Amino acid sequence: MVPLSWYIVLGVILFVIGAAGVLLRRNILVVLMSLELLLNSVNINFIAFGRQYDDFRGQIFAIFVIAITAAEVAVALGILVAFVRNKSTLKVDDVTMMKG
Repeated sequence: MVPLSWYIVLGVILFVIGAAGVLLRRNILVVLMSLELLLNSVNINFIAFGRQYDDFRGQIFAIFVIAITAAEVAVALGILVAFVRNKSTLKVDDVTMMKG
């Protein structure tokens, strides 16, 4: 059986990598993938703590996070397609140019 601390360390490592990707990268797709990594690290911790305490609430929260993430990705990719059609770039700095 894998100890809980390993899951926590894995979640923290994934969270730090995702946070660095969100804060340091300029490509919108990379930022979205980094956000997914952040949410997946949270899911790992939810499931690990749920397993540790023999409770299904961690898995239920993880399913809700996955559902919200899927909706976020669908909306974000739609916005990105519209943005690429108008500007033909995926740089974060150019997103502010979409004002009215």
